[in-house]
Amino acid sequence: MSRGGSESVADFSPQYDPKTVEDRIYKLWEEGGFFAPEAHKSSADNSNSKKSFTIVVPPPNITGSLHMGHALNATIQDILVRKKRMEGYKTLWLPGTDHAGIATQNVVEKDLKKQGISRHDLGREKFLEKIWEWKEKYGNIILDQFKKLGASMDWSRTRFTMDEKYQKAVAEAFLYYHKKGWLYKAERVINWCVRCQTSLSDLELEYKQEDGKLYFIRYPLVSQNNAENFLRNSALSPRGSALVVATTRPETMLGDSAVAVNPKDERYKNLVGKKAMLPIQNREIPIIADDHIEQEFGTGAVKVTPAHDFADADMGERHKLPFRKIIDERGKMTKEAGAICEGLKIGECRDRVVAELKKEGLIEKEEPYRHNVAICYRCGTVIEPLPSMQWFLKMQELAKMALNAAESGKVRFHPERWKDVYIDWLKNVRDWNVSRQIWWGHKIPLEGETDVLDTWFSSALWPVATLGWPEKTKDLKTFYPTSVLSTARDIINLWVMRMVFSGLELMNEVPFSDVIVHATILTKDGKRMSKSLGTGIDPMTLIEKYGADATRFGLIWQAMGGQDVHWSEEHVVAGKKFCNKIWNAARFVLSQLPATSYSTGPSPRALGQLPASPIANTDEDKKILERLEHVKKEVSGLIDTYEFGQALHDLYDFFWHEFCDIYLETAKKQLQDEKLKENTEEILSYVLYTSLKLLHPFMPFITEEIWSKLPIENKKHLIIESWLGQKV
Repeated sequence: MSRGGSESVADFSPQYDPKTVEDRIYKLWEEGGFFAPEAHKSSADNSNSKKSFTIVVPPPNITGSLHMGHALNATIQDILVRKKRMEGYKTLWLPGTDHAGIATQNVVEKDLKKQGISRHDLGREKFLEKIWEWKEKYGNIILDQFKKLGASMDWSRTRFTMDEKYQKAVAEAFLYYHKKGWLYKAERVINWCVRCQTSLSDLELEYKQEDGKLYFIRYPLVSQNNAENFLRNSALSPRGSALVVATTRPETMLGDSAVAVNPKDERYKNLVGKKAMLPIQNREIPIIADDHIEQEFGTGAVKVTPAHDFADADMGERHKLPFRKIIDERGKMTKEAGAICEGLKIGECRDRVVAELKKEGLIEKEEPYRHNVAICYRCGTVIEPLPSMQWFLKMQELAKMALNAAESGKVRFHPERWKDVYIDWLKNVRDWNVSRQIWWGHKIPLEGETDVLDTWFSSALWPVATLGWPEKTKDLKTFYPTSVLSTARDIINLWVMRMVFSGLELMNEVPFSDVIVHATILTKDGKRMSKSLGTGIDPMTLIEKYGADATRFGLIWQAMGGQDVHWSEEHVVAGKKFCNKIWNAARFVLSQLPATSYSTGPSPRALGQLPASPIANTDEDKKILERLEHVKKEVSGLIDTYEFGQALHDLYDFFWHEFCDIYLETAKKQLQDEKLKENTEEILSYVLYTSLKLLHPFMPFITEEIWSKLPIENKKHLIIESWLGQKV
């Protein structure tokens, strides 16, 4: 029989070049409609064809570009989607973007500032027009970058959290909760960003460590008898009759309503129920006992400022203390702060208060103190807790639903340890402040309301609203509940929990059954990547340099189930080398196949008619076929249990070492034996074809390109070929 020889590999370049392949292959997939669940069925057994497999992409902000976390998460989702598609499932991976209220408004405001314009100069309507213009220009950049990575999302279903239908869904959800009595408006202490001029929820804060001071301040006791009794039993206040409290924010003492101690603290039990004099303000305040006071902090006596601290606000409600607002929304001291500080900025007030206390001899001591300070997650400004009239969503019943979903196993976390994070937060949840004082976002659907809704209120509806809710659409019926959510650990409570209770309340079903919490990619020395510090890595640079398959390889290779990945580019380099290994192995195998495979008339053993598994004529044949069967089961099972890194390691070891290093060398000898040649050819092609299928979810471009060159009659594109069946 004639050999394929140069004819078989004529269109195989000596080395694989992703730049000549990836854009062309992606265009083929996209124009062929292979990403839509209804457009094509794989050639797998149709037993799965009526089953759906759905993933909704965590919608990136329209202000963002692809970062390493996005790239890892998208690769994980694409692996799952490609495997399920090849298994014959009706597969939908739904893309979209988030309007990112505060972030987008800040970006556009910065652009206007360069022109010497503020949003107030334009007015609300004109400013929103500017944002829409910005969105049209920049808002889809990250979606195009997903394409470069190879993400097989159904772009025909792309959604945006501010598109017309989505806005309708958000309004419907608000009115639903309002009618149910779970949405209410009240003046309560909230997190306020002075820069963004809006409230924020607890989950929208970030924290930075700050070197400050711990000030020990003397609060004179009003009753001399109690003071003398106190002093005989305490060494905390050696000079005069005073109770010493410790604070990092002396300026807030101007709004104190009490001093609190732990009821079990023997040092202060005789003072509970008595009064102290608030310095500077010269106002008598009660000394109260509260179980929440930590005896070990400072002196064990704590100043209580209900209007400007969340724990103090809770204490204030428990003990019916007055709320005195001494800091306003601009970050300046109010009239309530007294003549000494009215109108000053917070820092200026602190300096003046400390100076006045020292002047009066009421500073016991100062100590260096390093502590966490809450900052706005968008602009980095220090957050001010203060009373404000806001909309709140009652969380008691919703939290119970979300909690039960995890405890009952309806929603499973991978790795399982993240379930505890989810549960712990739900057990201590507060009512959710859902209103924001910005212009860009979903306007509260009540007459006279100018506030918009928290961005996370709308994104909590993502699995239902993207599929058509509140309308009873075909997509909603077919693809809800979705199958898997893959996300980062820092939004488990911001987003995952909220989607769970939204799905349960609005659809009576959890929105997904499995939550993959992927690793966080850190720098090589274990620090968070930062563009501003020059430690961030742009995945697009890696794709340009090494190709998308190599980049995906490097990402997944390092994702071995740990909490963090210390990034190393050497694994992307290894991915590029692996691409070349796959390419060269395919060139060799095809060079050994019969030329008739390319001819119009099939030979009796045309490669499109391979047996389910070739016959093993030698020990080497038997070993490679047994190892292939093991790897097929192992890799398939590992993907199904979300152990992607291990699956790739197993595939790599098999293909590079067992197939290329060992069997190909054995095959070269067997091909010289007329008795073994034909069967060896079949084994070579069988192992190559099966390996390409197993590798496709991880490295889709090179596998599709090689598949297109295989001498198989009536073959489909690899993206819709059967997963492990050999019927082609």
